[in-house]
Amino acid sequence: MFDNISIYFQIGCKHILNLGALDHILFIIALALRYSFADWKKLLVLITAFTIGHTTTLALVVFNILHMSKNWIEFLIPVTILSTAISNLFVKKFTFKSKLPFIYFLALGFGLIHGLGFSNDLKSLLGNGNGVVIKLLAANFGIEAAQLVFVLGILIISFICLNIFRINRREYVFFVSSAIFGIALQMALERLPFHF
Repeated sequence: MFDNISIYFQIGCKHILNLGALDHILFIIALALRYSFADWKKLLVLITAFTIGHTTTLALVVFNILHMSKNWIEFLIPVTILSTAISNLFVKKFTFKSKLPFIYFLALGFGLIHGLGFSNDLKSLLGNGNGVVIKLLAANFGIEAAQLVFVLGILIISFICLNIFRINRREYVFFVSSAIFGIALQMALERLPFHF
């Protein structure tokens, strides 16, 4: 039983911590970019909101409740990255006082879409036998743990850029978000689910 938990935890981690997960990584960077170490609680809630959305659609697909065209899923994932990068371009003040900012709901909703992207692969790995719920939870804990490690890395890089190299925070967020926007736009255009 514990072997299964460890295996599926590792599967969840590997889903995030590999170069094949570029779209997921770009999304996490875009989400975390506007925050600093001082905002760690807000960032934890934000990443957890994303994971809740991700987990929800993973469960719905694994239990055959939800089905969606893979072409549309692959297209919508970079659209979520584009939207998050655009939202960063409008951040002018980096004081986040709202208890439930709009970006939390954005992360939750976009987590639903990203969960669809991993769901078919995970469904084939989970199988139909006993312990599917435990395996699913273990994979999702792995995803959450890997995301938090990645977010820590983003916070460290941001700290270095802003506090050691003294880059203007607004310009830093704008530049990185613009770069993410460009990559995500190319992804979205390459994955258009329809032809003109």
